[in-house]
Amino acid sequence: MLRSMYSGVAGMKNFQVKLDVIGNNISNVNTIGFKKSSIQFQDLLSQTVSTSGANPMQVGLGSSAASLNINHSPGSAISTGVATDLSIMGDGFFVVQSPEDANERYLTRAGSFTLDSDGLLTTAQGYNVLDTAGNPIQINPGSNFSIDRLGNIQQEDGPTIQIGMFDIDNPASLEKVGGSMYKLGNQEAIANGDISDAGTINSQIGSGLLEMSNVDLTEEFTEMIIAQRGFQANSRTITTSDELLQEVVNLKR
Repeated sequence: MLRSMYSGVAGMKNFQVKLDVIGNNISNVNTIGFKKSSIQFQDLLSQTVSTSGANPMQVGLGSSAASLNINHSPGSAISTGVATDLSIMGDGFFVVQSPEDANERYLTRAGSFTLDSDGLLTTAQGYNVLDTAGNPIQINPGSNFSIDRLGNIQQEDGPTIQIGMFDIDNPASLEKVGGSMYKLGNQEAIANGDISDAGTINSQIGSGLLEMSNVDLTEEFTEMIIAQRGFQANSRTITTSDELLQEVVNLKR
């Protein structure tokens, strides 16, 4: 009976985390470049009751969270008509850099960029977008420009600048840092030599487009119902175990 109570508690904790993940996904349904997360469970160590038979007799001790993964499937693109709004069509990420610390570099799929007063291409948080050489992209103020599918920024009265891209074999290993940005795991830094261009990684860049969140509300609400039922079932396990313990106590009366 005590094992069933602890198993129920473990299950309730796990489904609470699942609801937390679902709630975060739903709250970011309209966040540019957001990637949804999902959680998987695994059973805990089983306790061996007897080994006298042909097969071992074991009782499970509940469940635990096995992994919490980020789904990097692309979201749908929307047209904005703003030249500095960029969407990646394919794999890869934009590379952005903190204006205060050149070693503080992150990856993002959120291409809602703007030009500041100095002509620097920046994110909404003020991070500089980098070119293929690892330098902040700066466009001559007042210059007309266009951005082609390979990320070439062509200016009327300035040099052509190519937008830097970063590709990674396992995007699930990236760590979220907020602001729709990611950093490499194990404290790895993004070196200039790791930055390439859209053509090299077989991707394209769409100007005047933004990649929306890949959250599917229908899927999230379905998962929410499943999590709610799982939470209720585990709470019922605890209630039933408590009633059985109460019956044992009443035997003495």
